[in-house]
Amino acid sequence: MNYFSFQRTVLAVLGSFLAICFFPVQSHSDLLEGSAEEAGLRIATESRERQKGFGNFTANLTMTLRNKQGKETLRSLRLKVIEVQGEGDRTLFVFDHPRDVKGTAFLVHARKDGPDQQWLYLPALKRVKSISSSKQSGSFMGSEFSYEDMGAVEIEKFTHRFIRKEPCGDLECLVLERTPKSEDSGYSRQLVWFDREELRAIQIQYFDRRGEHLKTMVVEGYAKYLDRFWRSSKLTMTNLLTGKSTVLLWSDYKFGTDLDAKDFTRTALKRIR
Repeated sequence: MNYFSFQRTVLAVLGSFLAICFFPVQSHSDLLEGSAEEAGLRIATESRERQKGFGNFTANLTMTLRNKQGKETLRSLRLKVIEVQGEGDRTLFVFDHPRDVKGTAFLVHARKDGPDQQWLYLPALKRVKSISSSKQSGSFMGSEFSYEDMGAVEIEKFTHRFIRKEPCGDLECLVLERTPKSEDSGYSRQLVWFDREELRAIQIQYFDRRGEHLKTMVVEGYAKYLDRFWRSSKLTMTNLLTGKSTVLLWSDYKFGTDLDAKDFTRTALKRIR
């Protein structure tokens, strides 16, 4: 390890120590004080704050598309994520397999004050396509995830309301209702189950613009990285109307890589390999 790498490591450890010392985690009773709206916002904010400060990370993903009859299509892709101070996270997906999607790249600039900025690079056309906010409710690469689902969840984009406490498996969960502020959202509302101890999302139910229960996402296989950041190893999104589902398996998480903001630009998409 050279001097500069060592210095970055020391600063990262020091930053985590200071965060723990000067920004203590709120107690469970404090989270539920006040009105349902106040408690909902407090829980959502605390959940997000606990996962801040990771800097950047990469991971590998396997995407399994499953139709109503159980027939499966497999895809493999890479993920890169970087935090941007004062703004939303930036996320890049790159497909490696199969051949018909190889080289396809999807870039998200999450925003706190409006719809995400999104771009899709199509190697066959050698063209970068902008995904407008009105189109983000569409299917992401034929999966049961929408483009809207693929960016970072910024709490400023929703209103929040605490609904209830209830058991969820071996855990106790806090159930929140969050309502998108954007009129372009494909959802009228979402119900989110957070485990009370760590405030990790365990399940999310999505309701369409007519108020019908459209999809459910189940989050499993959490593991803690750098003794602080929880990441799941499996997401399953099931469409209740079509019977289709998509499973995302996550592996090989790496934090503190040499990613830079210039890797997450529209022009950089054409250089993706």
